[in-house]
Amino acid sequence: MSFRLRFWGTRGSIPTPGPATVRYGGNTPSIEVRTDTGSLVLLDAGTGIRELGRSLIARSNGSAIQGDIFLTHAHWDHIQGIPFFAPAFQPGNRFTIWGAKSLAASIRRVIRDQMSPVVFPVAFEELAATFEFRELTDERHASDGFDVRAMQVRHPGGALGYRFASPSGARAATGTPDANASFVYISDNELRAGEPGAASDRWRSKLVEFVRGARVLIHDATYTEQEYDAHRGWGHSTYDDALGLALASGVETLVLFHHSPDRSDAELDARLAECRATAAASGRPLDVVAAAEGMELEV
Repeated sequence: MSFRLRFWGTRGSIPTPGPATVRYGGNTPSIEVRTDTGSLVLLDAGTGIRELGRSLIARSNGSAIQGDIFLTHAHWDHIQGIPFFAPAFQPGNRFTIWGAKSLAASIRRVIRDQMSPVVFPVAFEELAATFEFRELTDERHASDGFDVRAMQVRHPGGALGYRFASPSGARAATGTPDANASFVYISDNELRAGEPGAASDRWRSKLVEFVRGARVLIHDATYTEQEYDAHRGWGHSTYDDALGLALASGVETLVLFHHSPDRSDAELDARLAECRATAAASGRPLDVVAAAEGMELEV
């Protein structure tokens, strides 16, 4: 059992097209996941989902497209691609949109509101595809080709981190451990948020256990140490914080994600080199990569 991931949007906060962001990309978060059984999973629906949608149609050869869309939260950079997602305008296509029950407003309402006549010319009700909205209320959800668990992370308004793994039944039948086919996606998370104390320590320990043993961790790495003090409470982590979580959790690969809109390709190269040097100095086996549009990973 394995997952095949392709990154279609890697930037945080706002799209940043231009010559300084060509290599790592300027679209906001969107990742395509395929399972061995052919199931389609989309992680977040930022502007990267526009090109993803065009690609899905080209690859479908006229067949209906169906899949699950897991949204980490409802901030604009994670949903703004939905009105431009071409499969949404085709009859016969079906998508289930998953979100957190604890968000300030329901995912259904936020997505419909962003397509209200005040701000967009096409209403959500005019989309030809079928959409179902569901909330993750249990710790684990079993689907066709994967299991998924969610955990509340630290971001204003609430957000989820997701852990995807091969189905429990498949693991039991093959004896394959969870780590051989699992990855964690945490797009927006402030690892240093909150007052020091027992509650903060418990949350951190719970997060480490949530991530522990996964093959790949995709995590928010928006700020440098120098930038962080001016952005405390904004719900994002530093490169060092993301690296520390990866090392503590024993993952094989850390993918730096949600790049700052102010970060050029050259700057990202420098930050990536620093992270790799720190990982090497730790003496623990950890591969560090920076998410780039078009990058593919097999988990």
